[in-house]
Amino acid sequence: MKILLISAGLFGLTACATTASSQPVSISQSSAQEVVSAPIAPKVVELGGMTNEAAATHLYQALLNANYLATLVAPTKVAVQFGNNQFLLEPSINSMGIDRILMNRFYAVHPQLQASPELLAMIGTLNQKLNFAKFVLLDQGAVIQVQGVVTFAERVEIEELRRFMLWTNNGLAQVAQSLPEGVDQLIRPIPLIPQMVPVKP
Repeated sequence: MKILLISAGLFGLTACATTASSQPVSISQSSAQEVVSAPIAPKVVELGGMTNEAAATHLYQALLNANYLATLVAPTKVAVQFGNNQFLLEPSINSMGIDRILMNRFYAVHPQLQASPELLAMIGTLNQKLNFAKFVLLDQGAVIQVQGVVTFAERVEIEELRRFMLWTNNGLAQVAQSLPEGVDQLIRPIPLIPQMVPVKP
């Protein structure tokens, strides 16, 4: 299949992170009292010494307090909405070494492309040329897993997680632009957070 040939643009792909500038906000004395009683958005999440399950729960709560849409999808896995994309975060706590948070995105592959030589060649090329994530084929080519890793020692900053997700998003956007036209209809993101269905009155 010719549509999965990787263009020369993959050789020069890079991903960059940007941060938004913050503006000072003034609040009245009455609203300040309300802020004190509300959950304070954490800048740093302490995860050292926890089990993976406890770390996932703690990370989930910290993301909620920082105004992220997140949900626990398994005892050790947290799905989080980031812009128009969703990540699966999985803490891996090591009491004797470096702690990690595995960051995953998943894509469903159209049956006509599953286990095809073109798909295998594309994944191999991406892993050779890019450094922001690892690309893996699962379920006999039915799913593409994109995995990155944030390493830390006992504590991780919410801003660090945000920048890493932004970096990954930018990298994947550049990959999408470099692929032949029509591939986005054959490789689609797998939703991780169940959609809320409105209840009719």
